[in-house]
Amino acid sequence: MSFIDTFMNGEKGLFKPKTLTPMQKLTLQFVVVGLLYYFFAAFEGMLMRMHLIIPNVEIPAIMTGDQQYFAMMTAHPLVGIFGSSYSIVFGAFLFLVPFLMKKPLWSFKMAQWTLWLIAIGTFTFWFAGLLSHYSPLYTLYWPLPADFTQFSIVGGVFFVLGIALVMVGTLLYVFNIFKTIAYQPDGYPKQPKGALRSALGFKKLRNPDGSYYVSTPVAAIARGTVDTTLNAGIITFTGVLILVYMVAALFGTDLKHSAVDALLYKNWFWWGLDLIADGLVLIFVAGTWYLLASLISGKNIFMEKWARMALLVEMIVSWFVWSHHLMSDQAQPAFLKIFSGEMLTAFELITQGLAFFIALATLWQARPLKMTNPLKFLLGGLTGFALAVPAGIMQADLGLNRILHNTQWIVGPHVHVAVLVGLTMTLYSAIYFLLPILTNGAQLYSQKLANFHFWAHLVGGIGMGAFMGMAGLKGMLRRTVYHDGEFSLYMILAGLCGALLLLAFAAFFYNIVMTVGLKGVLGIFTPSKLDKDQLLPAPDAPAEAGE
Repeated sequence: MSFIDTFMNGEKGLFKPKTLTPMQKLTLQFVVVGLLYYFFAAFEGMLMRMHLIIPNVEIPAIMTGDQQYFAMMTAHPLVGIFGSSYSIVFGAFLFLVPFLMKKPLWSFKMAQWTLWLIAIGTFTFWFAGLLSHYSPLYTLYWPLPADFTQFSIVGGVFFVLGIALVMVGTLLYVFNIFKTIAYQPDGYPKQPKGALRSALGFKKLRNPDGSYYVSTPVAAIARGTVDTTLNAGIITFTGVLILVYMVAALFGTDLKHSAVDALLYKNWFWWGLDLIADGLVLIFVAGTWYLLASLISGKNIFMEKWARMALLVEMIVSWFVWSHHLMSDQAQPAFLKIFSGEMLTAFELITQGLAFFIALATLWQARPLKMTNPLKFLLGGLTGFALAVPAGIMQADLGLNRILHNTQWIVGPHVHVAVLVGLTMTLYSAIYFLLPILTNGAQLYSQKLANFHFWAHLVGGIGMGAFMGMAGLKGMLRRTVYHDGEFSLYMILAGLCGALLLLAFAAFFYNIVMTVGLKGVLGIFTPSKLDKDQLLPAPDAPAEAGE
């Protein structure tokens, strides 16, 4: 049975008990937490937009000046990445891997720990920044991590502790995913040896009908999780290093002049941070495109062999492209700027372009298709990356980088369009598709609200990125507040587009709540008796897989 058959049978009732299973509830809990943190990030984003428009006006208890603006800027991307995207992605994948492999999750309790460690950790670093105005920005540059005469050390300690909790939850997710792929549950059909190696691309396991034993979406999840592992290790080590500096400062010892090479630290840090953007995001998104395109079209993935190969190449390439963040750093070796920053980064245009083509070709095989909500948002996600990836490749040119580096272009056409349009609309597509499966067939409350959600989010996301990019081309720097109003027009237009994004989210959230019902939303968080057979019904024994 292919992963398409698994979902189609699920829609016909095979995976539909009368009440929600613990696994369905847990997945919905991940989604709810992720959406709440998306609102946190979006709301703070609008407050920052307002401050860029009217920087000389203070709003009591909301925006009290530049110091609070920079504190928000520090937490804002981390809340969006860890609190929102990680929660939704991890929840979906902890459901999909066992669902597609037709066996229970290795550890349900570990998945619960993942959810609450990420939720509590995100709140901890967000709240620490809110109270203490800790704001070295998410780069956490020097000193390690910032001038202690400028920022609260206590606030910084709790900020880093919050990040540490998120990283522990992330590592639990990683272990759970790999164990689920690899283990043999009692009472289930025998799994061939080497399933994890097959998922990672180091072994070929096929069923007698020629299909892959480990489906391509599961392979994408496994390969993206490799980058998640590396990232979590690097960020955790960096957090420990920062804590050493902070705790020493609390006890009166200044380690600013210790033997930590600044250039080495920056390369280490950007290697870890870039594994999120250029590694696991691109791999996870490509795998999600393949899954959604196949399920929406009912067709097998077009050029599936090449799709799996591209996923493996993207995983390897993602380990070596970090230097495009340091192309304007005069101390960075020229070899790294050219080889890592330019040449290997440009290769990502090929791997992501191939994923883009394969997803569209898979849909094309089933034309004409009904323009459903999952299809619309999938096309929106594809559009976002079609705009954002080339924008990033442009920045990875030594000549253009001198003009674009550290301007609003970086965070507009590249970062915000990639995250808000490319990644978020892909996640919305998955949510709309999985909603009836996770809620035992609940019908969407309002299609009109779903249509508004699509157009407001698409126009708002692209528009905000475009106006920020225009300001960047005019010379507006990022991480800078202009009190003379030099770029106010662009910021007003970007703010209006940001308001559209908030309205889109409000329509979506109201639609989901009305679909499930307030009682249903509260019921998601009520305890369920853990019955292993309820996590996923045992399927019929599949045919033996072999080399």
